[in-house]
Formats: sequence, C-alpha cells, structure tokens
Amino acid sequence: MKKLLFTPGPLSTSKTVKEAMLEDMGSRDHLFVDAVKNVRNGLLKLAHVSKEDGYDCVIIQGSGTFGVESVISSIVGKNDQLLILANGAYGERIVKMATIHQINHFVIRFDEDQVVSPGEVEKFLQSHPEITHIACIHSETTTGLFNPVKEVGAICKAHNKVFIVDAMSSFGGVEMDMKEMNIDFLVSSSNKCIEGVPGFSFALCKKTELEKAKGQARSLSLDLYDQWNGLEANGQFRFTPPTLSIMAFQQAMKELEEEGGVKAREQRYKTNKKILDEGMAALGLKQYLRPEIQGHIITSFLYPDKKNFNFGEFYNVLNEKGFVIYPGKLSKADAFRIGNIGQIFPDDVKALVAAIKDYMEKI
Repeated sequence: MKKLLFTPGPLSTSKTVKEAMLEDMGSRDHLFVDAVKNVRNGLLKLAHVSKEDGYDCVIIQGSGTFGVESVISSIVGKNDQLLILANGAYGERIVKMATIHQINHFVIRFDEDQVVSPGEVEKFLQSHPEITHIACIHSETTTGLFNPVKEVGAICKAHNKVFIVDAMSSFGGVEMDMKEMNIDFLVSSSNKCIEGVPGFSFALCKKTELEKAKGQARSLSLDLYDQWNGLEANGQFRFTPPTLSIMAFQQAMKELEEEGGVKAREQRYKTNKKILDEGMAALGLKQYLRPEIQGHIITSFLYPDKKNFNFGEFYNVLNEKGFVIYPGKLSKADAFRIGNIGQIFPDDVKALVAAIKDYMEKI
C-alpha cells in the first residue's frame, strides 16, 4: 500500500522523481555536474534572481538544519551581532546554533501563536545599533504560521542589516522574490515544496555578503564560502556529494515547471488546505492558530475534547490506512499537525478526512 505523507517533510514524491535515482552516478560524471549547474541556476530563478543580479546558490550536503547552521556559523563574524527572531522550535534551534558556535547574539521571543512583530524589531534596532545580522523563520512549522518576512526585510534594508531567512518549509510553495523582500540569505532543502528527496539543503546568497565570509567559518564541513568556492571552481563538492538526491531534485524541478511553477503549486497547496480546514471543522476539530496568521503549508489541530482520544492510537489507525501525519510540537497545548504539501492532491485530502471521521465516530 502506498503511504501518503501529510507532514512538513520528507514528503510524498512522484514515481518519476524516484526513478531518477535508479542509475548510479559518479561525482565527476558529466550528467551529474550538469545537473548541479542546472539545479543551482534553477533555484535562483525560483527566487526571481540570478548570477547576473549578484546572487548565487550554494548546495550543502545534509538536512535543512545543516544549511541553516552553515549560513549562521559562516556569515556572522566574530565581531558581528546576530538578532534572532523566535516564535517556535525552529527559531529556538538557531538560538542553539548561535550558542554552540559562541556567536554574539540577541533574541526577541514571541509566543508560538503570535507572528514576529516588525514594530518590535524596529524598536530593538533603534536601541541596539550594534546588530549586524537578523535571522527569521518564514514558515514556522511548530505551528504553521507565516512570519511577515517582507516587512522585516524592509526594516533590515532601512537599517543596513544582513537578513537571513529560514524558508525551509515554504520555498517552492510560496512565491518569494529575494530582491523585493530584501533577503540576503534564503535557506531551504531538497525534500520540501519542490518535492525532491532528502539529501541536501541550499542557501541562496547575495554574493557581496557571501564573499565577506571568506576565512571566518567556525566549521570545516559547514564552511559556506569554501563550499561555494569549490562549486564555482570546477562544479565539484568538497566532500562526497548527494548524487542521487541531486538527480531526483533535477527531475522534481522539471515537474514543478510542468505544473505551472510556484504559483500553480501554491494554489494546489492552498486548495488542499481549504479542503482539510472545512473537513476538520465539520468534525468539530479546532485549529491552534487564528486564520489570519496561518500559512498553507502545515496546520496544527488541537486534540479533540474526548476523554478516550489517544494520539498514538489515532496515528497508528491512520498509518495503517496509508496516511502519515505529524505529532504536535507546541509547548502550551496538545496538538497534532497535518501538512498540505508534497505529491498530495485534493482527493487525497478528502480521503484523509474520511479516515479521520471514521476514527472519530468509533471513539
């Protein structure tokens, strides 16, 4: 039985994306080297920028967290000051990175059910002019909210700060223009909205800022500048590349274009969410977030008000029917999460809601 992943990643992928990994590939094979070049240029195009505009793409082996840590630990110098905007587990993960790498940093924390306040950021910068870099999560998958990165980016530009955005679960499923949003570093990974398989992350970088990172990385394998320099020199990775993941991703990017690009995919995901929201509301299940701050990537639902509801049992029942959901990650409430992204379509969402209805009636 084929299982559908209603998670924030890894996601369900197409058969053709999987088939792109069937042929073993050497790291110096010209097909692989060409694929790396195509992927790097294609990702910039999705962000509405190019090498000619002064941007570049660096691929980093490993999960999305590897990519974020590569940027944080390479870009922020020893005399710089990083401001982290946190309203969930992924903002707190950047705080942990900064602590481990002994990076000078400040944190503005917001509640998990509140978006980052641009006004608070503006106020903080006025009293802390020493801040040089700001990091923010776009789609905070702890809850599913979207932070106002465009507004924060405008503040960064006004104050001449370097803006780092973790767009892990949103890039490719949301229209994002790096230049318009004043983003200097945008990080995402292969197994999210572009619908590839796990294996690598990528950083889309403003080249003038990337060049400043030369020699200041705090890690060998996560040195963003050296990784970029190697890719630019000969198209090669410094260490073993994720060959098959790259080939799968190249196919996934073709399929994104065939679907109609990011706008079309965003619309499919929004349709998935609309069907999910309406179906869950009909079952009396409530969302954790207010609708106006809720993104269309993933939704947190509160546990139903039933004494005999057991999440472990609920998860297993759905899993046996071919539907994989995600546990909650909230600090203040019991919830579970359902993703709307990946190779899932409106009929798949309707089938999931029907399975949840069946379980709710049984308990």
